[in-house]
Amino acid sequence: MRLHAEGSAVRVGSYGPGYFVIGERTVRHSVILAPDGTVEPWPPAASADLDEEHLRRLVSYHPEVVLLGTGASQTFPPARLLRPFVESGLGLEVMDTPAACRTWNVLAGEGRAVVAGMMPIGLGPPSRPGRAQATTAEAGKR
Repeated sequence: MRLHAEGSAVRVGSYGPGYFVIGERTVRHSVILAPDGTVEPWPPAASADLDEEHLRRLVSYHPEVVLLGTGASQTFPPARLLRPFVESGLGLEVMDTPAACRTWNVLAGEGRAVVAGMMPIGLGPPSRPGRAQATTAEAGKR
């Protein structure tokens, strides 16, 4: 799916099974997107892999808003992992990754201090995301 938000420093241009296109770069792992334009690898491959340090890393950016994209479906982290948010007074917006991508683009496009930790929606990234999108569009015409 293609996504665009005007004015954001870094935006998620598209995503698909196992990948994100962020700016002009294809990323095939979980990522942190930060308000300063930083795009960095993030260890958890799936929500079951989350630990308190992964979430503490999101809080370390001192954002207004924290988004957590948990893959193809919304999966809330266990309460025992939420200490960084309780300690900082920040809220955590948990959603599936497609919703997190859209929300990131809107909030970052507004210039908000938002940070997102996002896990891909599935495995098996296509070798060329542009081709995968064209294939999907072509399938709809049949």
